[in-house]
Amino acid sequence: MATTLNIKRKNIDLPVEVLQKLSLKAVAQGKSLKKFIETLLINEANSISVEISTNPSPSDDPWFDDPENIAELDEGIRQHKEGKTKAYTIEEIRELLGI
Repeated sequence: MATTLNIKRKNIDLPVEVLQKLSLKAVAQGKSLKKFIETLLINEANSISVEISTNPSPSDDPWFDDPENIAELDEGIRQHKEGKTKAYTIEEIRELLGI
């Protein structure tokens, strides 16, 4: 049974000189210009390595790799959403710390 690919069409604009050069290469390989360009782009895309990090830190801070730390964050977020937290001003924090 043949597999179906999820295909999306995209119009692109290229300079005439570029299309002429690509056409010559396509003919040399016995392909249509369309097929030649599609093959180039597919090969380029397949050569790209995409890694998705679950670490939310822009600097990839290893603190976020510890499941206990993430669990504490999740718990704090849950409590905040339930209205069980209090925000303190810097003055209140200083007073509480006696500084």
